[in-house]
Amino acid sequence: MRLVILTSSRNGTAAHLLPILVSHGVQGIAMVILNEGNGPNRATLVRRKLRKILTIGVFGAFIGKRMRRWYTEDVQQLLAIGDLEAICTANGIPFRTTPSINSTTTVDLFKEAKADLGVSLGNGYIGRKVFELPRNGMINIHHELLPAYQNAQSVIWQLYNMSSTTGYTIHRIDRQIDTGDILLSATVPVAFKNSLRETVAHTYASLLTASAHGLVKLLATFDHQLLAAIPQGRGQRYTTPSLWQFLRIVRNHRLLRQASVTRMA
Repeated sequence: MRLVILTSSRNGTAAHLLPILVSHGVQGIAMVILNEGNGPNRATLVRRKLRKILTIGVFGAFIGKRMRRWYTEDVQQLLAIGDLEAICTANGIPFRTTPSINSTTTVDLFKEAKADLGVSLGNGYIGRKVFELPRNGMINIHHELLPAYQNAQSVIWQLYNMSSTTGYTIHRIDRQIDTGDILLSATVPVAFKNSLRETVAHTYASLLTASAHGLVKLLATFDHQLLAAIPQGRGQRYTTPSLWQFLRIVRNHRLLRQASVTRMA
């Protein structure tokens, strides 16, 4: 089966996952495509950001920008994630770039690779003209449990709901975000640290590694898993937390961490 990996980060999920796939002998990685653009045009992006600020408030927008580093720079440092292009070159895997996820360039690259399956890692919305190109469609790794945490940032909303576990879900891509049939999912314990930032970064790092091994397992029995795919049904959608939601997350993190320390004593 010929795989095409589509990602939007040089030092993110794909760069961590690819060496794991290679080390486990996964064959048929036909191409890795890096989206170098921002997707929608500037006017559309501005409208979306304004709508989001109206929903979560100015402080919520500030918190979201601050948290972004927890999931990127902090995790990159913890996992020592390298450069995606260099990893592809070292393993003889064709590396290409595209100006945006749903551009004609992306379509042409998928056709050039003759993809049987597309794997989305860390992207925004993928249109039908892209996800329907591979013979078996495209799959996405969502680093939360579905359908309970659709469109949710990892870990924080589990803490909001007083949960000490999180998880990942590998699902098929359809016309909406995080709603496709589930192929594989697994829970992962929250790694409680002294600060919320450390807890999020360490847990997200664990999720990236666990989901990479989950993808290896899925690909080994893909035809069977595809036939056994489970429709999600009705889910719960999340966005960036508002100030008050963030304060609740901070409080719950403190309470759950204290309970965790007590259990270990």
